[in-house]
Amino acid sequence: QVQLVESGGGLVQPGGSLRLSCAASGSSFRPAVMGWYRQAPGNQRELVATMSITGGINIADAVKGRFTISRDNVKNTVYLAMSSLKPEDTAVYYCKAVILFRDYWGQGTQVTVSS
Repeated sequence: QVQLVESGGGLVQPGGSLRLSCAASGSSFRPAVMGWYRQAPGNQRELVATMSITGGINIADAVKGRFTISRDNVKNTVYLAMSSLKPEDTAVYYCKAVILFRDYWGQGTQVTVSS
């Protein structure tokens, strides 16, 4: 049973920083892709950033230059370093892993940017 465990969300002031982590477990196979999506109230879930096992990155224009994705393939863990946070970054952030062509999702972690 694949499990994704996220951590690192919270409340931060505008301009602040947070780092999210997501560890995948329960599979003999390393995720081909790991990444982050987010969903704000009333909005659809949207891509934030993903990273393939070979290092290829896909990142949303809205966060380019402010967010950095990285992963540790030994630990099957993906990270999202977020800086210069804005109120519009407020959302539930979900981790996703693709293993053997199947999508797995974490439970989500709340990020709130507010003064």
